[in-house]
Amino acid sequence: MRITKLLFVLATIGVFVVSSDSQVVAGSATANLSVTASVGANCTISTAAVAFPAYDPVVANASTNDDGTGSVIITCTRGTTATIGLGTGLNVSGSQMRMKDATTDYLNYALYQDAGRATVWGNSGAGLLSPVAAPDKNPRTFTVYGRIPSGQDVPAGSYTDTVVATVNF
Repeated sequence: MRITKLLFVLATIGVFVVSSDSQVVAGSATANLSVTASVGANCTISTAAVAFPAYDPVVANASTNDDGTGSVIITCTRGTTATIGLGTGLNVSGSQMRMKDATTDYLNYALYQDAGRATVWGNSGAGLLSPVAAPDKNPRTFTVYGRIPSGQDVPAGSYTDTVVATVNF
């Protein structure tokens, strides 16, 4: 019976030692974990077509320009400085932008940065639009002011052109 009592006492001590082992023997250590990220400058661009009213070479636009507007929309990373350029289109002749009908007829036009239509919107130098740095990541819309000069002698038809809009950042 003494052996049984001794085994009981030893078993009880063993359970106590095992159950308290993690508290008695445990330790801890620390280390710093670096967390890094980079945010790059980025912009996207989209457009809304320049819509001109119907051009009437006989009456309404015989001596009055035909004006229309469209837009360029850019979305940039906050703080990004960008420029916006417009190409000369598919039917340019020298520096004259032209829309073309289904045959070989052309209707001259120009695109401007301002409502007064004084600053031609181009793809380099002073022709680039240079807005302030992006104040946030929300889209910003810039109006494109178009003009078809009066007095053009063109046949009836549908005239189109495609201009490439570019955002540089």
